[in-house]
Amino acid sequence: MTAELEAKLKDWAEKYNDPVFFDTDPIIFPKEFARRGAGLMDIEIAAVFAAHFAWGRRAMIVRDCERFFDYMEWRPADYVMSGCWRDDQTSIHRTVKWSDTARICARLKDYYTCHGSLESLDSKQIRETVYGQKPDPRAPDKKINMMRRWMVRRDGRVDLGLWRETSPSSLVIPLDVHVYSQASALGLTSRRQKDLLTAMQITDAFREIFPDDPVKGDFALFGYGIDHA
Repeated sequence: MTAELEAKLKDWAEKYNDPVFFDTDPIIFPKEFARRGAGLMDIEIAAVFAAHFAWGRRAMIVRDCERFFDYMEWRPADYVMSGCWRDDQTSIHRTVKWSDTARICARLKDYYTCHGSLESLDSKQIRETVYGQKPDPRAPDKKINMMRRWMVRRDGRVDLGLWRETSPSSLVIPLDVHVYSQASALGLTSRRQKDLLTAMQITDAFREIFPDDPVKGDFALFGYGIDHA
């Protein structure tokens, strides 16, 4: 990595690690529960579903998250633990159906019956235990890594930093098509596959700049995408 590229990435990361650029991002939902002084379970459940809905246009994501939390009466922990969930084939967000959210709620209820927080689960365990997806060692698990970024990073700017037992240095970049395109254009990955190994390669590239907080590079890629739109 050249000194010029490193300087640009640092500049983008500092500039765009700012709440002003994320007022329509799904992170606003767990942050709203935190602002209200809600408990950790409420915030975690909000993060689980906000991340799950995080595909498509931002306006649509925000609209559908609001509909979902309205249905919960903005008490996600009470809703999950009640065992009474809407369970039908109607879409709540794109291809996500109410029945899909009910199954996630069932898994969360089972988990929270014995545990106080999701923090002890790594991304692969969240994939299986919370979202009920089959194991896939190659999957980049973009939404899960994004949710973990929200909950772990603790610089007090965009992310919440509520999971204090997890080191930001252990996080993996949330890899999707846009992040891949930006990282590839910058020469941060040489791989063609959009898989976990590619996500790790990009994360390791940022580790050279932000050794204790490599996923701060997510904001650099966001900035690159804006500046080169």
